[in-house]
Amino acid sequence: MTILRRISPETPTPIPPLLTPGLMAHDLGVPLHRVLHILRTRKHIQPRAVAGNIRLYRSEAVAKVRQELDLQDSHRRGRHG
Repeated sequence: MTILRRISPETPTPIPPLLTPGLMAHDLGVPLHRVLHILRTRKHIQPRAVAGNIRLYRSEAVAKVRQELDLQDSHRRGRHG
């Protein structure tokens, strides 16, 4: 049997900050098209919420995008340099 814990209205629950792809690109210092490409092609990076056409991501997704961008950059340096 599952026991459900009821949250009272007086107990504030912290809301984690959610970022759009544009804010993610700004924070990472890269063009938006690079972030959008990563988000389209890496199925393991999923939005936490969707509001209309806007996808919202948690900070963990930003870290994953940064990791993918670093990987792309290292492949480029290895191929071109």
